[in-house]
Amino acid sequence: MRRLVLCTSLLTLAAGGALAAQQTPPLQPTTAAEATTRDTSYIDAQGTAHITRVVPVPQTLSPEAQQSVSRAEPDQGPPQSLEERRRMTDAWAVRAAAEWSRLCPNHLENTTIAHVPVRVVTPVDMPEANRDKVLLNLHGGGFNSDSGSYTESIPIAGYSKIKVVAVLYRLAPEHPFPAAVDDSIAVYKELLKTYKPSHIVIYGTSAGAILTGEVAVKIKQLGLPLPAALGIFSGLGDFARDGDSRAMFALRGLAGHLDPPQPHPTEHDYTAGADLKDPVLSPVYADLHGLPPSLFVTSERDMLLSGTANLHRAYLEAGVDARLIVFDGLPHAFWYSSTMPEAIEANHMMADFFVKQLNR
Repeated sequence: MRRLVLCTSLLTLAAGGALAAQQTPPLQPTTAAEATTRDTSYIDAQGTAHITRVVPVPQTLSPEAQQSVSRAEPDQGPPQSLEERRRMTDAWAVRAAAEWSRLCPNHLENTTIAHVPVRVVTPVDMPEANRDKVLLNLHGGGFNSDSGSYTESIPIAGYSKIKVVAVLYRLAPEHPFPAAVDDSIAVYKELLKTYKPSHIVIYGTSAGAILTGEVAVKIKQLGLPLPAALGIFSGLGDFARDGDSRAMFALRGLAGHLDPPQPHPTEHDYTAGADLKDPVLSPVYADLHGLPPSLFVTSERDMLLSGTANLHRAYLEAGVDARLIVFDGLPHAFWYSSTMPEAIEANHMMADFFVKQLNR
């Protein structure tokens, strides 16, 4: 697709060598003098909107969140290489893990389940009553990196008091669809040997939210018992059609680079030639009847706001008990931050939902 579906910055392999870099000066970010100072709106003959908007920081946000969304980010610049993206994401994830662990003490183990690498996060104060329950996390990171196996598992384990198994599934472009689905299914099938399906929850953010929806459809196709609940946190269920928010918001919401929308979605490293309406790849085209209770969480400046809302609506139309929470004024996957009150609130909402479904 024209830019990463999911948690992290745009992903394009760097092109050209040192000579090209010398010949082509880097793009310069828009200056204050060049920035718009009033709203404009023009609709062309094809119905495409050409608009500018002057949007202040919402006063509904906490001071910490206001500071976060106020952070400037260049709106133009050279693309980031995959190697650099992975290196920076890995370094950030380690720092984030330490920050979250101070709030949610845990025991962390790196191991394998069904020959798939996983991280197992066990809260230090897990009660005996929760030892027969498990949360299966499918992490975010654009399908090509890991930005969430720590940040999605440590707080949820801490607030739910339940062990989390984070699947380190194979990444694109080396391993495109359905590799991540296959790895996740393998781990789920192995967990079913130890845990009742009614004692398992599957959840994820961004790429992991997409993968959660895909895995749920695959579980149903395979005739396996469904888990107790699903958590789909800023995702989508349709690779064949872009939602409206993809044309309005970048990774950081209203800050940063955003390419003009294309007439049709372009191929993404993850989809790699697959049928974009495959019911596993794009669950909006699947039979969703009978899926377990599901919580959807997104935010108003999330580039996947439309994708999350559209998949939620598809669940409702299929008769699924599906709830949607939208946070005001915040960007994609803001709940990764350990310093923002809204992030703490969102993680508590997610954990509380899982606990209630597992105790029904």
